[in-house]
Amino acid sequence: MSKLTQLMMTAVVLISHAATTFELAHAEKKNPKSHSLFNGKDLTGWEGDLELWKVEKGMIVGDSSGIKHSQFLSTKTQHKTFELKLEFRLLNGIGNSGIQFRSKRVPESTEIEGYQADLGQKYWGCLYDESRRRRILAQAPTELNDHIKKKGWNKYVIRAEGNRIVLSINGFQTVNYVEQDESIPQSGVIALQVHSGPPLRVEFRNLRITEFP
Repeated sequence: MSKLTQLMMTAVVLISHAATTFELAHAEKKNPKSHSLFNGKDLTGWEGDLELWKVEKGMIVGDSSGIKHSQFLSTKTQHKTFELKLEFRLLNGIGNSGIQFRSKRVPESTEIEGYQADLGQKYWGCLYDESRRRRILAQAPTELNDHIKKKGWNKYVIRAEGNRIVLSINGFQTVNYVEQDESIPQSGVIALQVHSGPPLRVEFRNLRITEFP
């Protein structure tokens, strides 16, 4: 085999490898993979007050006898562009909780600041800005009440893509919000809340996230 033939064959192999790599990358962008944020056994990958947060029967449980300040269990990882799906249940439909995203912990405080997909009482399905602008950014429509299982499991879907945030509960869209403030961070931790106030118990399960390029 001549040296020229060897060089040509090497070039073909390199081109073929590059094409395969490109095809795999392109396929990954078209079909991003989802993964679980919770292993169902312990709180590996999460951080928070472990006297308040625990794992029971494949669920993350926030169990409060009454607290002065809200408490959060947060991921140790940052997330930017994604769709998060999870199931939640409030004991007897009583209390207030939420799912933080694109958020960060406030130094020397139990608080976390950032977007919150709200749940509980009159806040079902709202988008709230926790410990930052401290106001509801988008109110859920009253029709959501027909879709909430106040004493059962509900499915929350949170999609954050660029400056657009879309929330839905049990297949009913509650929020389609476009952030106008360019200074607001578009990445951060995901966290679960036990709200300050009277006793409550909130449970979460089947937390899966699909992250997009």
